[in-house]
Amino acid sequence: MQRLIYWTWLLLVCVAGPVRAELVIEITRGVENPIKVAVVPFRFQGSGVLDVDLARLIESNLERTGQFQRVNRNSMLSLPGPNDQLFYRDWRAIDSEYTVVGEITPNENGYLVTFGLHDVLGQRELFAEKVPGPASALRDIGHYISDKIYESLTGIKGIFSTKLVYVTVDRRSEKDQTFRLILSDADGGRTRTIFESSEPILSPTWSPDGGRIAYMSFRGKRAGIYVQTLATGEVQKVTDFPGLNSAPSFSPDGRQLALTLSKDGNPEVYIANLRTGELQRMTDHFGIDTEPRWSPDGRSILFTSSRGGKPQLYQLNVSDREVKRVTFDGDYNSNGAFTPDGSAIVFVHRSNDRFHIARMDLKTRAMRILTETDLDESPSVAPNGTMVIYATSEGARGLLGLVSTDGRVRVRLPSASEQVREPAWSPFMN
Repeated sequence: MQRLIYWTWLLLVCVAGPVRAELVIEITRGVENPIKVAVVPFRFQGSGVLDVDLARLIESNLERTGQFQRVNRNSMLSLPGPNDQLFYRDWRAIDSEYTVVGEITPNENGYLVTFGLHDVLGQRELFAEKVPGPASALRDIGHYISDKIYESLTGIKGIFSTKLVYVTVDRRSEKDQTFRLILSDADGGRTRTIFESSEPILSPTWSPDGGRIAYMSFRGKRAGIYVQTLATGEVQKVTDFPGLNSAPSFSPDGRQLALTLSKDGNPEVYIANLRTGELQRMTDHFGIDTEPRWSPDGRSILFTSSRGGKPQLYQLNVSDREVKRVTFDGDYNSNGAFTPDGSAIVFVHRSNDRFHIARMDLKTRAMRILTETDLDESPSVAPNGTMVIYATSEGARGLLGLVSTDGRVRVRLPSASEQVREPAWSPFMN
């Protein structure tokens, strides 16, 4: 029943708008000695040609992590299905460490996908499973299979079934621009426009259940904070005070938003109750307080402040509003976000007049610069804590990048759009 609800939700959110140009995945650096996986083309027990090549989707998902290397299907000595005997010596001969086999069978509701993962060196099947779904959900099934394989081989929950939102800008002139809030799969596929405007869209962020997006936009005469429900398109206005309304962040229970308002004169951090509309002012300082992000346990808020003279990250205790400084290395640190387990933060750090994405362990205070690109901003951490998506630039173009939280894997995500900014990674969807 849970899986049926998941497919239904996916079908609802995918009718939100027209298709846009998809992101392209370009791996620029991976780990040494990646795991070699052979994904055998899935047998199709029906007529015609499927819209999705599940084997290609799965091997691309795994390879995109930088931890896996595909085995060329042209080198495969046989193409077994899940019910066939696997001759492990044939897979050792082509240097495969693991082999994935599968079959797609039509049924009255769409398809039944049967798949299994084999350990070639151990000469055993690690697991096998059958997944039903409508024809429209084949891509989702491929992401689900990728998640299962990734978790089996790494011990970490996969993120291929998650989603991204980001903003694209089509600029025809300084006064003629189109901003779009785009929803896509984690691999950049199946893009959908969920909101479009001639005015800027900033700071999209996900609700903890993955069903809503909060963002700043000009839906009226001035900027405001809005929450949009993906399944229905319903939009709730949270604030549109004169002055600054920016940087929303959902509380872990999804009932509140932390945000920045300047309605009382100076940019401060507030908390808005989404049910009652009640506002609580959380900071009171002559410096600029902005970019609040909730901690995973909901007890504190990380934010950027100029109260020390230069932008640095501070942590606010929600219960007593005590503030303590978090970053001290360098004269510019901003746009912070917690890792899902709350043990570290990622943020924008300036070094040698270049802006990079950095990670800091909150216990040891050890900091590591993760990126080598320039003008990096807007980091958002994957829900399993392994990757960070961020905005960067290449010449005059804005594009997205991925980097692992240990800095070993780096990926570029170019797009046909001139500018791609403000990425946000969804929570786990299932």
